[in-house]
Amino acid sequence: MAKSNEPVTIKKYANRRLYNTGTSTYVTLEDLAQMVKNGEDFVVYDAKSSDDITHSVLTQIIFEQEGKGQSLLPINFLRQIIRFYGDSMQMLVPRYLDMSIENFTKEQGPLREQFAKTFGVGVGGFGVMEEQVRRNMEIFDRAFKMFLPNGRVDEQAPGTAAPARTDDFDELKRQVADMQRRLDQLGDGSKKS
Repeated sequence: MAKSNEPVTIKKYANRRLYNTGTSTYVTLEDLAQMVKNGEDFVVYDAKSSDDITHSVLTQIIFEQEGKGQSLLPINFLRQIIRFYGDSMQMLVPRYLDMSIENFTKEQGPLREQFAKTFGVGVGGFGVMEEQVRRNMEIFDRAFKMFLPNGRVDEQAPGTAAPARTDDFDELKRQVADMQRRLDQLGDGSKKS
């Protein structure tokens, strides 16, 4: 049987049950969420009044997903949306959001590929990111040691070789002394004028 281009009709009854007229079965909000993920289009009508209530049912699906700890909408975003209700810009927001999510969806494939390349996902986990974190920690460790007296972190542990002493701290002290000397010379020069 060929797939119809028409959306599936879902009827919502007074007892809050949802009935899929395409499969002649009752469905849940989770079933409808799965239909959306599968790219199946549907329209939800109130069984009694025949009003189109698709928007409120989709909003309810989002509410349920957010309530399960699968937060996709940041708090700041939700606050901004609430602020737009009753605002003169309210009529522009839905179209803007629709275009934005449509563009994001189109770019989803390339974004996934770039993410995988950048962070090494799928190729040994987060290999590239782990390597970057390791390098950052080494840089932080060197910088930290540079500001400690004598350039050492701890006393030497028994049975280990002495830590290599760097001259970074001495070099920094020399540069500070040199700058102080220059400042003093500049100060002396301005007093003579």
